[in-house]
Amino acid sequence: MPEPHADIARLSFEDALAELERIVRGLEGGQQKLDDAITAYERGAALRRHCETKLAEAETRMAAIVVAQDGSVSLHDEPGGQAAFGAQGGAR
Repeated sequence: MPEPHADIARLSFEDALAELERIVRGLEGGQQKLDDAITAYERGAALRRHCETKLAEAETRMAAIVVAQDGSVSLHDEPGGQAAFGAQGGAR
């Protein structure tokens, strides 16, 4: 049996957040039937988890970026920090 919210894993952060916002507005409106509201709440919870995961991944990637005093950028996880980029973002 497939995971009920397996399609969420393929969503970008922005798409997941937009869908979550639509769900919240629908729930706040109070016009849904109880079963529909519960289903929407469950999907919203799965979307929230997905967004949190995407944010944590982005935070990890950002933490690996090091900007030197001369404006060059390198990645922390590169051997010896050798992947350097100039102040304009181009590889050197």
